Amino acid sequence: MKRELPIGIDNYRELKEKNYYVVDKSNLIKDFLSNGIKVTLITRPRRFGKTINLSMLAEFLDMRKESKKLFEDTDIMKTTYMTELNQHPVIFLSFKECKGSKQNLVKNMKLEIAREFERYKDVLKREDMNRLEQSLYDFLMPRLYNCMDEDVFGLDDTLSFLMQRIYNVSGKTVYLILDEYDTPFIESHIHGYYSEVKDTFSSMLSKSLKGNPYLNKAMMTGIQRIAKENIFSGLNNLFVCTVKDEEYAKYFGFTTEETKHLLKNYDLTLNEHVKAMYDGYQFGSIEIYNPWSIINYASTKRLEAYWVNTSENKMIRSSIRKRGLGFSIYFQNLIENGYVDAFTKLQSSFYEEEADESLWGLFVNAGYLKIERVLRGDEMRLKIPNEEVRMEFKSIVSAFLEVGENDIITMLNALLQGKLSEFEMFYRQMLLKLPSSFDLQRENSYHMMMLGMCAFLYEDYEVLSNREAGNGRSDICLKARRANQLQVLMEFKYTKDKNQNLKELAEIALKQIDDKNYAAELSLPVLKIGLAHRGKDLELAACLCES
Repeated sequence: MKRELPIGIDNYRELKEKNYYVVDKSNLIKDFLSNGIKVTLITRPRRFGKTINLSMLAEFLDMRKESKKLFEDTDIMKTTYMTELNQHPVIFLSFKECKGSKQNLVKNMKLEIAREFERYKDVLKREDMNRLEQSLYDFLMPRLYNCMDEDVFGLDDTLSFLMQRIYNVSGKTVYLILDEYDTPFIESHIHGYYSEVKDTFSSMLSKSLKGNPYLNKAMMTGIQRIAKENIFSGLNNLFVCTVKDEEYAKYFGFTTEETKHLLKNYDLTLNEHVKAMYDGYQFGSIEIYNPWSIINYASTKRLEAYWVNTSENKMIRSSIRKRGLGFSIYFQNLIENGYVDAFTKLQSSFYEEEADESLWGLFVNAGYLKIERVLRGDEMRLKIPNEEVRMEFKSIVSAFLEVGENDIITMLNALLQGKLSEFEMFYRQMLLKLPSSFDLQRENSYHMMMLGMCAFLYEDYEVLSNREAGNGRSDICLKARRANQLQVLMEFKYTKDKNQNLKELAEIALKQIDDKNYAAELSLPVLKIGLAHRGKDLELAACLCES
């Protein structure tokens, strides 16, 4: 009997007790305990197993739990570190639900911290405290337990106070395990109250991590390192593990062998179609598959896009609207070629440092791009990792062009229905709406813009650009995935000459499609379109071949 797949479950105890399919990542515990690093921050995209791994680590170490049965068949129990099982005080927090409005974010943060206070209520007996501790206790508890009050004053002392009390009673220093530590920073930035909460949140982490004699070790996960809020400044024993590093590379996401084994268990194979859809990530030197997508594919048996980002998607969409001409040119190159060579900062947050290199770093850290290779210094070749992410780029392209997704879909539907006058009208309207930062000084500008919009057609069409066809390279080919479906060839022309007749230029583009036999390998029907541009002016010529 096949084990049930754990879709949406990220609690390690629940996974093991209910006998879900689990990929053993327990040697992460050995790697964490065996190094001399005080604070480890691992940056990875969402949906790559961060919460499950930290839940596993907390379950293993926590002296208040009985976890032997949960680990009896795992790799960690074959090592000398098996003796560390349930031997240490642990504070485990996940800020993944700290989202939305200020009231909702603060409420969920207080609830998360208060749950740990409840777990350790035996060390929080007021009569056992000295006068200073009693004073702090009396100050903190009403504020922490008033979850509906969005006031964050005093919240910064809660964790360090709890760690002190745990040590005073148990005589043991504390392991602090913090999942999605940066979600409150990202969400407060998106929703406009970052300046109201950042000092308190930063101070809470700083007091817990820096110079805290009650801290044994800490592991944190997030999307990016938050640099400027001084959380990590002065930490001499800090390791920030990015997607470039070998350390912990195999523990977040599925390796090729893990993916093959999982799919085989559910009567599936790791074929070229699955690889194209979900492969493409590389952490350190290890090829990694998106675990969320693989598990969903194994469950549904449907090759679809399952990975959808939220917070980072919103931040990227809002941010690219603010970038200048320089970023626009690089982004157009990315859409056209599937890769871009750009200076990239992985260890800074875009909302702290609104520079192009920080935005490219956010693309990488959020999982939208992968580092194919380092060119020199901080200059890297960045690539769209797979077809699933390419499909998610639709919303990003829409934001980049400042055109609504529905407008793009309406225009493309008119094209595929052969309603060329409507297509021309919608396309002309889009050109007029384009932001001034969009480069319309060359033929490739229009080519890349249309290429980006054609990403919306992925489910029905293979979108090909500058591929060899006939006796040359066609600009854009929409190759139908189903028989008897309309296929489309587009050729672009551009002129600065105000005396050039655009209609004649469009006819020249259309003639080029025939002269170079671009349609040679396409089955009928084929719609051939020549598009001529001058700034935001447009003419087209078209021919439908049905027999």
